[in-house]
Amino acid sequence: MELPGLGQHCSERTCKQLDFLPLKCDACGEVFCKDHIRYDDHKCSSAYKKNVQVPVCPLCNAPIPVRKGEIPDIVVGAHMDKDCKYNPAQHKQRIFTNKCVKPGCKRKEMMKVVCEQCGGNFCIKHRHPLDHDCKGSGHPTSKA
Repeated sequence: MELPGLGQHCSERTCKQLDFLPLKCDACGEVFCKDHIRYDDHKCSSAYKKNVQVPVCPLCNAPIPVRKGEIPDIVVGAHMDKDCKYNPAQHKQRIFTNKCVKPGCKRKEMMKVVCEQCGGNFCIKHRHPLDHDCKGSGHPTSKA
C-alpha cells in the first residue's frame, strides 16, 4: 500500500471499511463511512443530544413539548384530547368567496374571473363584457 496513513476505518463494528473521506458524527464524535453516518445507522447513543424534534399539533399548530423517553405520538394525541384549542366551527373555511360585481347578481365563485377590459370580478354567467355591460376601455368583440 502506497499511502498507509490516509483514511480511517468506519467505527461501526460490523463494517470497519477503510474510508478515504470519513465522516465524524456530531453527536458521539466517532468516525463513520457514508453508509453509517446517520444516527440510526450506527445506533448512536448520543443522538438525543442533537436529534431534537418538537412535534406540532396538526389541528392548532401549537408546538408540543416532549420529555426524554416519551413517545411523541402519544403526547400529541393526549394534547389533542385535552389541551387543544382548535375549534372546528371557528375555522370553517369558505370556498366561494369571489362575489360578482354586476348589480343585482349575488353569485360567488371559487376563483376570480376578472374582466380584461374593466378589471371587475364577475361570476361565470357575467364574465364576458357584453354580459355585464362593460364600461372598460376596449370594445367587446362578440358574445362568446
